[in-house]
Amino acid sequence: MSDLKYKPVSHDHKAFLKKALKRKSFKKTYEDLEEEYFLIREMLAARSRFGLTQEAVANLMGTTKSAVSRLEAAGKHAPSLTTLKKYAQAVGCRLQIKLIPSSRMTRRTTRTAKKLAAG
Repeated sequence: MSDLKYKPVSHDHKAFLKKALKRKSFKKTYEDLEEEYFLIREMLAARSRFGLTQEAVANLMGTTKSAVSRLEAAGKHAPSLTTLKKYAQAVGCRLQIKLIPSSRMTRRTTRTAKKLAAG
């Protein structure tokens, strides 16, 4: 494994978000990307737990640092499941994907969707 160690840069994300969410356009965009941001926070936390740099993860995945950087950037790249599995393995994790029922989905809309699917 590489000698490189992860040294995070100081950043008060909560303070940044508090200020940025006051802007209407930022708030809408942020809410639209909620799942992507959650995934990225999970990825960064996993990488941090093992003290790995992007370069070290890239070496373990057999890719480049810039590719890992793109993976960890919300809204800029839609990685494949294969790539996410490689990333998870590189940071000592396994990938788990869940489909969680939406609170907006009602029985009526579910019946409508089933009728449409049936033809």
